[in-house]
Amino acid sequence: MEYQLNFRVNNNIYIRDPESSELGKEIVRKAIELIYEIGYEHFTFKKLATEVGTTEASIYRYFKNKHFLLVYILNWYWSYLEFLVMFQLKNINDPQLKIRKVIELLTRELPTDSGRIKYNISFLNQIVITESSKVYLVKEIKEINQAEVFKQFKDLCNTISTIVLELNPQYPYPHSLSSTLIETSHNQQFFSSNLKRLTDVKTNEDVSGYVAAYLEDLVFRVLK
Repeated sequence: MEYQLNFRVNNNIYIRDPESSELGKEIVRKAIELIYEIGYEHFTFKKLATEVGTTEASIYRYFKNKHFLLVYILNWYWSYLEFLVMFQLKNINDPQLKIRKVIELLTRELPTDSGRIKYNISFLNQIVITESSKVYLVKEIKEINQAEVFKQFKDLCNTISTIVLELNPQYPYPHSLSSTLIETSHNQQFFSSNLKRLTDVKTNEDVSGYVAAYLEDLVFRVLK
């Protein structure tokens, strides 16, 4: 599939829009690669500056700190994922099939293109699984949330919640189920690969297939 995508990320996340310059775009690209390679805890602007071939001061002109850089990366991913949900569901009328397609997108490697998408989607997917909770499990969450920096994530949850209500209009917790579905998909993929005894995945079982089957069982039992 080929997409040419430019998502508008909340300007409260950055100091200078990284899309406004080639250096900004390279900072985000290299940040994704470096966080994927060494993890968020070991990621620093000093290391990123070395990878980009620039100075730490140049990176600070775009982002206040590494937390907001991670928020930016994840916002781009959530926007891309919501785009895929809307794009792939537009010709599907059966809400059960819609739920299954959403679960597939949450648990399988996302489709990419022949070079038009500027970021490595496979790396982004792994960053979301391992690092996404770190953007909101912080003491300053209330202040950060007031700037609406989680809007893309909330929009995705809202999109999924409308599908939940299509399947069961009387279900009283559509947004809670939607956010649970997303977060559980991340946790179970991580646990199935790294902490198997926290799951029921079998040896040599496909992790994505296991998590998708678990989520389908969970959702359809809840929604009956």
